[in-house]
Amino acid sequence: MHFLDILVFTLYMMGVIGIGVYFLIRNKGVDDFYVGGRKIGSVHIGLSVVATDVGGGFSIGLGGLGFIMGLAGSWMLFTGLIGAWLSAVLLIPKVKQLEKTNKFYTFPQFLGSFYNPNVAFLAGIISAIGYLGFTSSQILAGAILAEATFTPLLNRQTALIIMGAIVIIYTAMGGIKAVIYTDTIQWIILMSGLIFIGIPIAFYSVGGMQGIQETLGSEYFSLANVSWQQLLNWTVTIIPIWFVGMTLYQRIYASRDRRQAQRAWYIAGLFEWPVMAFMGVLLGLFARVAIEQGLFAHLGFITAGDIDAEQGLPLLLRTVLPVGLMGLMMAAYFSAIMSTADSCLMASSGNFLTDILTRWIRVPSSNKGFLLASQSLTLILGCLALLLASQMPNVLELMLYSYAFMVSGLFVPVIGALFLKKAHPIAAFWSMLLGGGTTITLIIGNWDLPFGLDPNIFGISMSFVSFTILNLFINKFYTS
Repeated sequence: MHFLDILVFTLYMMGVIGIGVYFLIRNKGVDDFYVGGRKIGSVHIGLSVVATDVGGGFSIGLGGLGFIMGLAGSWMLFTGLIGAWLSAVLLIPKVKQLEKTNKFYTFPQFLGSFYNPNVAFLAGIISAIGYLGFTSSQILAGAILAEATFTPLLNRQTALIIMGAIVIIYTAMGGIKAVIYTDTIQWIILMSGLIFIGIPIAFYSVGGMQGIQETLGSEYFSLANVSWQQLLNWTVTIIPIWFVGMTLYQRIYASRDRRQAQRAWYIAGLFEWPVMAFMGVLLGLFARVAIEQGLFAHLGFITAGDIDAEQGLPLLLRTVLPVGLMGLMMAAYFSAIMSTADSCLMASSGNFLTDILTRWIRVPSSNKGFLLASQSLTLILGCLALLLASQMPNVLELMLYSYAFMVSGLFVPVIGALFLKKAHPIAAFWSMLLGGGTTITLIIGNWDLPFGLDPNIFGISMSFVSFTILNLFINKFYTS
């Protein structure tokens, strides 16, 4: 990487840290730190939502899908569009209505308002652990990107430490305001970099449409090049996260009102699919063409089997981008990664402090004391996420496992709270425990499941069955 690229990249990272320092000075209390004072507009919220949900992990993951399966990989984010718009219609009005009389900071507090504190406590544990894993996946995405970009100067462990330190420090300092406003900037940088730099130059470098068609088979250009099992796995894993994601509830609370929040969700859905979905897989597809054409041979990679699919995209950018633009494009991708990592770290911190630790320890009640406790816990959890990232090899796998664990435990009780008049706390508690427990057991056991289905499908099925049976039995018992 040329000195000019390193300079551009370094100046960008210093700017991000500067935003964290700015909001460290301006934050006055827990409202500012966790929900941005509850008065942020739809554009900032919408861009922050899509930056958080798609982010660098899905950006790198989409590149990997494009490298393996071509344009059909874009269907993964179509589920994001559906989830965003469904939650805008079904969830946001309910949340904003309750927020008029309840000062919520977290998703478990919302769920507990329908059930009881024990349900909120268990939801806090599931959400905190899930988002800790998701934070790790984003730090890992940054490390993979840095490793491929700075080879042989930087190995993955060193890249993990650098990436993790930047995310942890500015998130712990600035809170949700720093997260949302940097998300806006970071997303604009990423979109501009892809549209005006990454895609055009990569397309030209692999020989345009003629070079692509001569190199790859027709299956790479078919939207049908995906199995029904894969579509089902994505659907069941990604759509429900829009109803249980702590990062999303924080942004609903941070919105000025219901209409602003709904508008933000519609904006986010359109950016997910088709905009980001096709740009991500296109670059992955171009990377597959590049390695087949021998463009990575000077780096020691001859065939597609020589690299991890998720390394294809950063290797492509490193190979084809001219001096100066390389640093800008890397800053764009690191922007996307950080925009997700910081949000997930904030979510995990909020869950641990507000929903879990306050049951056992006395947290300072003053604004300054609570703010300091929040910042300290964010710092500690960031270090734990960094440690977890060092043990996992694959970004998309870690992300989807984290999603699956949260969805299988939390989705059914949320739906019950929204649509049932008599949803019992005991049914909600055991459905969370059994659903999340089933998924994590199947993941750890690494068993061969029927039809190649995701463990989350079995976990959410267990959650639904247990919730339905217990709710019917308890309501019948108490009414008879």
